[in-house]
Amino acid sequence: MKITRELTDTAVLIELGARLERARLDRNISQEGLATEAGVSRMTVVRAEAGAPVKTTMLVRLLRALALADRLDLLVPEAVPGPLELLEQRGKPRQRAGSAARRAAERDTTTGRWEWGDEPAASPDG
Repeated sequence: MKITRELTDTAVLIELGARLERARLDRNISQEGLATEAGVSRMTVVRAEAGAPVKTTMLVRLLRALALADRLDLLVPEAVPGPLELLEQRGKPRQRAGSAARRAAERDTTTGRWEWGDEPAASPDG
């Protein structure tokens, strides 16, 4: 099953659990052996494979023991700033998120809002 955003949290956990179990069996490792190698309890392995929620640290340990930790890079790719962002930051890493309204105003300079000095020139008649 493909994991998509339309799946419920429970469905995603069940699919992840099935994939963990398949990876463990493909490597011919028992649940006890995986637990020992990962430094977790056997019940943690059982719960993870059943699709029950487990702590993130436990999941990382299981993935590391199954030689799958390098795939976490695909889960959340490293953020790479664009050229304009680099220029604006001048090499400083971003510290916080800005407001959506400010970002929209910065992107759209043709908002049609009136500003001082934008009034039309007075006609000689008036």
